Amino acid sequence: MAAGWPYADLPALLEAAELAWADLSPSDWAEALQGHPRIGESGGSAPAASEREQLGVRAASADVLEQLAQENRRYETRFGQVFLIAAADMSADEILASLRTRMDNDPVTEARVAAAEHRKIARMRLGRVFSE
Repeated sequence: MAAGWPYADLPALLEAAELAWADLSPSDWAEALQGHPRIGESGGSAPAASEREQLGVRAASADVLEQLAQENRRYETRFGQVFLIAAADMSADEILASLRTRMDNDPVTEARVAAAEHRKIARMRLGRVFSE
């Protein structure tokens, strides 16, 4: 993608991203997921972006934050990766409900769901980069 920079417009950038994503292997997706912090925590490879996207979580009660922490641990034990969701504009309660629902997924389905969420996050971040 870097070789194609600058892109004429956001659709061209997103098209290049789609082509790049299509070539990713499961190990590539696993590596990409490692760059994200747990929901409710700071850090990752883009901490400022994660902070912005998790604003709804920051407003949660201590009880909901504790539930998120517990469910994050359960998820990681079950799937071996961080729970990833495009959290922008979501409340902590919505994220918690999604986390609990996704616990019923089989590992292959959940890997696909996590990859789709990663793409949503990346598309949103690419849009922000392109507009700056």
